[in-house]
Amino acid sequence: MADRTDVCVLIPTLEEAETIADVVDGFRAEGFEDVLVIDGGSEDGTREIAAAHGARVRTQSGSGKGQAVREAVDAIDRPYVLMADGDGTYRPEDADAMLAPLFAGRADHVIGDRFADMEPGAMTRLNRVGNRIINRLFATIHGRDLQDILSGYRAFTRASFERLHLTADGFGIETELAAECVRHGVPTAVAPVRYLARPGGSETNLRPLADGGRIVLTLYTLAKTNNPIFYFGSVAALGTLSGLAVAGFVAYRYAFAGVSHEVLALLAAFLILLSVQLLMFGFLTDVLVAVNREQTRRLEELADRLSEIED
Repeated sequence: MADRTDVCVLIPTLEEAETIADVVDGFRAEGFEDVLVIDGGSEDGTREIAAAHGARVRTQSGSGKGQAVREAVDAIDRPYVLMADGDGTYRPEDADAMLAPLFAGRADHVIGDRFADMEPGAMTRLNRVGNRIINRLFATIHGRDLQDILSGYRAFTRASFERLHLTADGFGIETELAAECVRHGVPTAVAPVRYLARPGGSETNLRPLADGGRIVLTLYTLAKTNNPIFYFGSVAALGTLSGLAVAGFVAYRYAFAGVSHEVLALLAAFLILLSVQLLMFGFLTDVLVAVNREQTRRLEELADRLSEIED
């Protein structure tokens, strides 16, 4: 039976000197011996404080949370990873709820749902609305409602993490993790957690509008391989509406002013025909994606069986 000795607590940080000591102490007090802080080049003493409180400290070679997470997991040799932010907004006491689905074999990836129990003032109204919109978009595009895909509190097996194709460097890593879990059929669970307000004196590294825009862009880009019909269909819908608008203008001008716009008429026809082709391409791509997923699933099952035979 797996226990805390099989878990590495991963904490990505950047300028978290005000909170990192309490975060590291909290997880160690919960019985986690291996706490790894991966730091993005803080200049406020974050690394020194973390090391003084018993954490392993590593300075990432690149920049951005996504790159930090990928680099850190490569350096972890324990089968389970519990990931939390270093800003003191997640409680170490919720670790059991996060790890229980992994230890019981019910899931390989767990997302901590901040909205289940959020402290007043923990999230601004703008961030709350933005999170809700992004979660709705994710459910629409990827067909799975995971409640809080932007949560930084995660628990996963290293084996499942290695199956994912992750490229995001910044805060888009959470969105990409959720999308890749759906794409690869990684059993994913949602655990309710308490989300706390940032302690006084600490500042967030999140820029709501800029980072929110990047997250939405990441979400839409991932739809190209996870839901091609949505990706190409949305472009086709936009093209069709544009073509119909141009065609309507041409018809209006011809009917009421007697002026013909041959070039605009050709443009309208081109936009509509291109949109139809994009929609057809989306359907064909969706079939290819479905076949590829099935083949990948069978190969993974075969690999698991061979691994069991070898063991």
